[in-house]
Amino acid sequence: MAGPGVGDFKKSHCHLLADTGPMSRYRFIEGQRGTHRVRLLCQVLGVSPSGYYAWQHTQQQAATCEPPAWETALIKVFGRHKRRYGTHRLQVALRGKGYRVGRQRLRAAMRRRGLQALQPKAFTPRTTDSTHGLRCAPSRLLNQPKPTQANQVWVSDLTYLPLANRDWADLCAYQDMVSKQVVGWQIGATMPEELVTSALQRAFWAQPPMPGLVVHSDRGGQ
Repeated sequence: MAGPGVGDFKKSHCHLLADTGPMSRYRFIEGQRGTHRVRLLCQVLGVSPSGYYAWQHTQQQAATCEPPAWETALIKVFGRHKRRYGTHRLQVALRGKGYRVGRQRLRAAMRRRGLQALQPKAFTPRTTDSTHGLRCAPSRLLNQPKPTQANQVWVSDLTYLPLANRDWADLCAYQDMVSKQVVGWQIGATMPEELVTSALQRAFWAQPPMPGLVVHSDRGGQ
């Protein structure tokens, strides 16, 4: 019994005869070649059998082609460093091995192979170390009524400020507990005791203290 002709195939697959590119038609032929003759498929879709076979040969070559040497080195470096290297450090490591690869190509290769670097947790510095072993003054605010006027209680603390260059600056500030106004502050590259005393001195200059003023801070070493 004769197989289906061109007319029969066109009737059953007329929705595929739209204006599609040759690559899409080649892929369709590849999927239908098990049930229809390649020559018939090419005739219906308006492509040449030689063009289809050339495309098929290119696809087979791409499937069996070995990755470039830099990509093999990328996989090894990525695994050796336990997925902790992003594209920047991978680029440096590959340059050390003689491969000059742009970060965009590295991203594409990692995406293609499903390689994703681990995201490190954000670093949050600690400003208070209560285990410094120094003598701590007792809290004079315990069991005391809340202040009702400005310049009765100042509270202070130390904190870190992130900089644009990924470094940190140290800030000490004194705040009035009632007015919530910052009465004195000081910024430094490190956190010595002078950072605290300088901020307090600036507060005294800006806001002369009243008799009985209580200055309260945390229990850090400074």
